[in-house]
Amino acid sequence: MINLIGTYECKSDAKGRIMLPSALKKQLAPIMQDGFVIKRSVFNNCLEMYPMKEWNVMAAHVNKLNRFIKKNIDFIRSYMSGLKVVEADGNGRILIPKNLIVFAGIDKEIVLTASVNVIEIWDKKQYEEAIKETLKDFGKLAEEVMGNQSNSENTDGVS
Repeated sequence: MINLIGTYECKSDAKGRIMLPSALKKQLAPIMQDGFVIKRSVFNNCLEMYPMKEWNVMAAHVNKLNRFIKKNIDFIRSYMSGLKVVEADGNGRILIPKNLIVFAGIDKEIVLTASVNVIEIWDKKQYEEAIKETLKDFGKLAEEVMGNQSNSENTDGVS
């Protein structure tokens, strides 16, 4: 599993291409040639870009769902709709498909933010609003998400 770090600002050109920032390219260098999958986020008005190896792990989870249960089929169809396989060109640019740009409301200024093994692609204004909203009660959120782990589970020194 890859662990990506950082938040980066960049711009898209008229064709929807974004230049991956050099610090992010360095992190992605070992896997860049495998390509990526870009999809709509389930919970946010942004896009998610999975390195292909990480996408294959996610797809394997989805593929375990019983296809004789209607809600599973509905989920699979919705989750997999709009997926695009993309590759970085020789200059380190990624072309974001037009329909995904429209979905995420991406204008010219973009934020790429690492979310462990996935890169979120945001319109800059929407990203700033989302972060502002989340940070209002971040201490409470951190306690709810991370605070219920017992000391025996939390041996990696996370704090």
